[in-house]
Amino acid sequence: HVLSRELLIGVTRFFRDSEAFSHLSSHVIPQVVRNNLGSSDCIRVWIAGCSTGEEAYSIAMLILDEMSRQDANCQLKIFATDVDEDAIAFASAGIYSSDIDKDISPERLANYFVKNGDFYTVTQDLRRAVIFSTHNMQDDPPFSSIDLVSCRNVLIYFQQAAQKKVLSSLYFALRDKGFLF
Repeated sequence: HVLSRELLIGVTRFFRDSEAFSHLSSHVIPQVVRNNLGSSDCIRVWIAGCSTGEEAYSIAMLILDEMSRQDANCQLKIFATDVDEDAIAFASAGIYSSDIDKDISPERLANYFVKNGDFYTVTQDLRRAVIFSTHNMQDDPPFSSIDLVSCRNVLIYFQQAAQKKVLSSLYFALRDKGFLF
């Protein structure tokens, strides 16, 4: 258990790589929301290799903001998965140190977090949008009918054969007109 924790690298933060998130926010997420307007389905997102949850919550904030802009009435379900049970437990708690204010705008902090001393806790609305669970991308079956898959944290650590297998399952998970981030 100790060895596996040492091998799992959890370097992440909210809105990591602002250029990528800017593109996602301006080009991809508006289309994902538009694709689900008037639909009885909900917007389904899979964050594969979510680590401690920052990316899952970042994408949730972007989608919730866009749903508000488009006056979308659909639901949002984000499946955030990782093999590291400790990271999943941390992400599920939704409690982050006060230095996240360097990565999150004051407006989003006010809308999606509650300040408790030296910590921020995600709001119930934000937390309800994200379902955290342990999942092994190489062995467990993929999710299905996904509008957006984000897999930015793990593929670089896999051997080429494992990358191909995982990419195939990520492709399988996507709906028609789905996006891979």
